Amino acid sequence: MEKERRFFEALKNVFVGEKIEGESGYINLMRIKSKYYEKRVFPKLKEDIDSSLKEFPDFREELFDKLYTFFKRYFSESGSIYFVHTPYYQSIYDRIYTDDRDVVLFWKTHMLYYVKTDRLFKSLNVEIDGYKFFFDASKLEHKKANEKREVIYELKEVRADNTIVFEVHYSERGRKTNIDDIIKDLRKGGIRLSEEVLERAFRTFERQAEVDFFINKNAKEFLKEQFDLWLYQYVFKENNVWTERRIKQLQVLKDIAFKIIDFISQFEDELVKIWNKPRFVINSNYVITLDRIAKKDKNLEIIEKILNHQNFEEQIKEWKELKIVEEDFDKNKILENTLTGRKLNEKYQFLPIDTKYFKDLELEILGLFDDLDNELDGWLIKSENYQALNTILPKFKEKVQTIYIDPPFNKEQDADYFYSVKYKDATWITMLENRLRLARDLLRDTGSIFVRCDYNGNMYVRLLMNEIFGEENFRNEIVVKRGAPKSAMFGQFEGVKSIGVMYDNIFWYSSNPETRYHGFKIPIKKKGGYWSTFYDMKPSGERPTMRYELFGLLPPKNYYWKWGKERALKAVENYKKYLEESKETGESIESYSMRTGIRDFIKLENGVVKYWVPIREEDFLDNNWLDIPGYSSGWGFKTENSEILLKRVIESTSNEGDLVMDFFLGSGTTTAVAHKLKRKWIGVEMGEHFYTVVLPRMKKVLAYDKSGISKEKDVKEKYNEKNAGGFFKYYELEQYEDILRRAKYEDSEDLFENPYTDIYNQYVFLKDLKMLEAVEIDYENNKVKVDLSKLYDNIDLAETLSNLLGKWIKKITSDYVEFEDGERIDLKDIDYKIIKPLIWW
Repeated sequence: MEKERRFFEALKNVFVGEKIEGESGYINLMRIKSKYYEKRVFPKLKEDIDSSLKEFPDFREELFDKLYTFFKRYFSESGSIYFVHTPYYQSIYDRIYTDDRDVVLFWKTHMLYYVKTDRLFKSLNVEIDGYKFFFDASKLEHKKANEKREVIYELKEVRADNTIVFEVHYSERGRKTNIDDIIKDLRKGGIRLSEEVLERAFRTFERQAEVDFFINKNAKEFLKEQFDLWLYQYVFKENNVWTERRIKQLQVLKDIAFKIIDFISQFEDELVKIWNKPRFVINSNYVITLDRIAKKDKNLEIIEKILNHQNFEEQIKEWKELKIVEEDFDKNKILENTLTGRKLNEKYQFLPIDTKYFKDLELEILGLFDDLDNELDGWLIKSENYQALNTILPKFKEKVQTIYIDPPFNKEQDADYFYSVKYKDATWITMLENRLRLARDLLRDTGSIFVRCDYNGNMYVRLLMNEIFGEENFRNEIVVKRGAPKSAMFGQFEGVKSIGVMYDNIFWYSSNPETRYHGFKIPIKKKGGYWSTFYDMKPSGERPTMRYELFGLLPPKNYYWKWGKERALKAVENYKKYLEESKETGESIESYSMRTGIRDFIKLENGVVKYWVPIREEDFLDNNWLDIPGYSSGWGFKTENSEILLKRVIESTSNEGDLVMDFFLGSGTTTAVAHKLKRKWIGVEMGEHFYTVVLPRMKKVLAYDKSGISKEKDVKEKYNEKNAGGFFKYYELEQYEDILRRAKYEDSEDLFENPYTDIYNQYVFLKDLKMLEAVEIDYENNKVKVDLSKLYDNIDLAETLSNLLGKWIKKITSDYVEFEDGERIDLKDIDYKIIKPLIWW
């Protein structure tokens, strides 16, 4: 019975796992899995195993031993199903070759969706230097996606036995644990302990394992394939004689294994559906500068309403915090009286209005625009990026010209900024792969994607990009400058194991082998003109037309003239003309060339034919970008890409009006530069700095931001104090965690009552409510009513439908949304069939 117990314990761990404290969607998921196991999997499976073993009672112990041996390889501590345990002495056949390709990138989590890395906290008793502590994690709300949030502690009570009880929470809005106050409060109760003991207790609690959450893309196919390979290997390693009885026993083993796989895959498939479900758009607002309103609002009536609105002081407060207006700003100067009537003061025309302060006026502002989405300059989306890309794909499919991403590098240690970067190798590759496959479908057929990485991940990124975008679409590996290593700055070279790394890599791929580079030029140090010999070494192949007499001379043996005969003879005449005209003026050939625009000159000097190399102020860009900074620090963000870097990326692969995207937006450099260069843009970011860094930065860009590339001469021509402004939308998306928390799963006992039902393959979640609480059936009127407010506050139904249907918005009113194809959808009486993918899957 020991092997049977061991097998069911392993199976139980997949469905139930460690008991985790807290309230979250993930905890809800684990409860659902636990109930699913206890009420469905365990009883039914035991019944079927007992029935199958009636003919072979002596095979029972071996059956469970074999089942355990196989499944333990694929059952992870978080319930994910993938290669978990592969001892070196066991062979595993993995498909590494596909189609007619040579060697493709293979990694152990390639069949998974990467969901997140997190620490699974449990309530814990700790004893340090005789002091007893209890950490209560029961009210801990787990993080969304890959948010990096600090754990904080609140003193709850001191029990009768002097156990000090702390409640554990994730920090919000920068809150930190106040150790001094805790020590003071404990002293009032007669407990005197040091800050060191307290911090050791906190560290002990936090030393709980980090777990990667995965969902298998197709658990059934993966496990059945792996089992067939494992069984094949097992059969051919044995030297036994294969009797009919033995073959039947192994068939029982396979049947039971496949039933287990069917059970497991039911749940995994449900999670896949949730992961890929289109998302609701929530908490949306628009930012628009006054000049954009004034162009449509000729009588300035809406601007008047904004100025007289009760929340206008809040808007002014924001402008002052962003230093867009001075402290003594007078709102009465926004509009000024002229001989022709009231008009918008040019000084204030680019003030950015955030409709979050004026929700009652938002539809009136939007009503000014008859082609709304095409009037927008960009979209800022707060979301985990896979869910964002998957949701907006129908709307933006094959519409993006340039993508730039700087994903968190594959580092050993956690960085002290906003991402959790403790992804290693396979996990990190999976995180990128899931998102890059979606990104590929967003690119136009002339589009380009740039991925920045460092030496920790460059070998993986190159292979991964080859697999997703095709090796034929590789364009360049670009080197870009990093900050100087501290050892170099401070002269600390003793004990250094390797030399400093001064550059990162950017891999540039196109979506089409025919994609053309724009021939981007960069300024260089001005070089004066000079004379040089007019011949080149013999190139490959014969070029007889480049050997001709010039001044009665031929080029030396094995050499050719640089230009064709016609151009060379013209250059000789140009030089004669210059000599004639400069006799009186004494003008230099360099000055003469610049004045006349003539650049070709050839002369004979001391028996050598020479040509004039004119002055150069710029040169074509190559893949060495070490001449510019790769990072900057204008927004206090540790991994803030420099604007000049993004200028090169964007200008070399797009034109004005094209759509640029960054789904690891960070501090917002990509969207800021795209806007300054008159491109449209999409930015996706998940951290709380979306509101504290990215959004404020884009508002300043609209108002006119003097920093970064704004100082460049060519940028000033199109983006300056008199030519700024803009109009963009920002919103949040419903997250995986939100869906798990709201989904209603109940026991469907009737699925087991029908003796003809194959419960292993029937969709066991068929009768669960999921998010159908938003739907109410009106039996009297034979109608289905939809009330989405039961799910979330502030759903932006128009944008949600735009993403879902893949249609751009022309007009939004309080009653309907009209799309580019003329279709109108009633927002007050929505047809449940349209939103079904959002609420039941």
